[in-house]
Amino acid sequence: MNQRVIKLLVLILIVGMFGFFGYSLVSKGKHTDIGDKAYNFELPKIDGSNTKLSDYKGKVVILNYFASWCAPCKEELPELEAFQKDYGDQYPFLMINRGETIDKINKVTDHNKAGMNYLFDYNAKVSKLYNVTGQPETFVIDKQGTIREHFNGPVTEMQLYNWAKKYDK
Repeated sequence: MNQRVIKLLVLILIVGMFGFFGYSLVSKGKHTDIGDKAYNFELPKIDGSNTKLSDYKGKVVILNYFASWCAPCKEELPELEAFQKDYGDQYPFLMINRGETIDKINKVTDHNKAGMNYLFDYNAKVSKLYNVTGQPETFVIDKQGTIREHFNGPVTEMQLYNWAKKYDK
C-alpha cells in the first residue's frame, strides 16, 4: 500500500512538472531584454510621419517610455530635454508614449517646443515586446542593435550620456 501511494505521488509530480513546463513554453510571449537583439519597430511620430528603429542602424539609440500623467516622467522631463539638446544629434533619443494621442502630447508639451522625438505606441504592442511594465522605463541599444541597459524609473542627463558613451564603441 505504501509503494502504491509513492508511485501515485511520483506520477502526479511528473505530470505536474510537464504541465508547468508546457504552460511556461506556451505562455512565454515574444519579447526582448538585456543582451537580446532589439526588436525593430515602426511607430508614428508626433509630426504624423513614421519612424523605424532600423532608421538609426549603427548608432547608440536610447528609448524612453513615458506617459503625460506619470509624475516621475514629468520630473525627469527637464533632464531628458537637456540630453536631447546636448547629445541628441550624436545619440538618437526616442520618447515612446503608450496609449495617448498626438493631440494630448502636443497639448502637454506646448507643441513640442523642446524638439523631442515623440513616438506613439497606441496599442502597446511594441512596449509588450520590450517588457515595459510601467513608466518611465529607459533602454539603451548599442550600435549592433543589442539592448545593453533597461532601467526602471527616472533618469538624468548624465546617466543617459554615460550609458550612451559606454556603448559607443
